[in-house]
Amino acid sequence: MENATDPDDSGYPVFVESIEADSRYRLVRLRGLGCEPLEREEFEPRVRQVFPDIDLEDPAQVHWEDRPGQWPPWHPGEA
Repeated sequence: MENATDPDDSGYPVFVESIEADSRYRLVRLRGLGCEPLEREEFEPRVRQVFPDIDLEDPAQVHWEDRPGQWPPWHPGEA
């Protein structure tokens, strides 16, 4: 895929933005819908709702800005 400076112009169906230290979410850009904050548990169901046939392991379909497959640490009970 083309390396665009704007994730909306990247061409990827799914663009996962970098990890934020103070958040349990990662911002996920879904082509045609915009950006959504998603937790680890929400990621696959939401992406498959929008793109049922997507291969989550294909870097041409899902781009991770940093730390592929990782999510910020979070423990139940934290705000």
